[in-house]
Amino acid sequence: MKIIVGLGNPGAQYEKTRHNVGWMVLDRLADRAGWSGRGRTRDASAIAQGRYNGLDLLLVKPLTFMNESGLAVRKVLARQHAPLSEMLVVVDDFALPFGKLRFREGGSAGGHNGLRSIIGELGNEQFPRLRVGIGEPGGDAIDHVLSQFGRGERARLSELLDAAADAVEAWARDGTSKAAGHFNAFELRPDDEERSAAPGEVEGPPGPDGIRRTRTGWRKPRPPEAGG
Repeated sequence: MKIIVGLGNPGAQYEKTRHNVGWMVLDRLADRAGWSGRGRTRDASAIAQGRYNGLDLLLVKPLTFMNESGLAVRKVLARQHAPLSEMLVVVDDFALPFGKLRFREGGSAGGHNGLRSIIGELGNEQFPRLRVGIGEPGGDAIDHVLSQFGRGERARLSELLDAAADAVEAWARDGTSKAAGHFNAFELRPDDEERSAAPGEVEGPPGPDGIRRTRTGWRKPRPPEAGG
């Protein structure tokens, strides 16, 4: 069983903020697996689990606030009797440009309160994590992470979530090193209306069927959210 922990804050006011991109990635995985709305609450977390694409996955969204994420993670690991190497934490990172992905085998919290809480509760920083770039703050860091994505970012957010979900699947199947070798080089398409690639080519516009080809597979973009 591979444990995927997505960090975020509970509550409707935080649902679409940058700080909740970890939850968004897990929601995308749950959508793919057909698990949306079928989870349960346990160990201070919203949990969904099952077998998907040949992988046994446990998706965990801590329901503690970000600063106490470690409490939920410790409970989940204790129940599962799982080693840290079997857990991946998906976390937002404003030190990365919006749209970049970066696997790490371990390391410090890097100023992230959710990671700091997990490291403090476990007494160990050697666990894999997938950092999802949310862009550098132009001003106050707290205001930035608790803000919603901008218009141009929202137009590409679904593609980013798909790539991050692909990255999680690759980690569960092949491990951190191989997944990093592929996805640490991932780049989201530029924020523009014109693309030089033709329909059907990588990063080109959608074809007549509405499906476009990305670096990580064929995707049918979701319609933009209202107000976007």
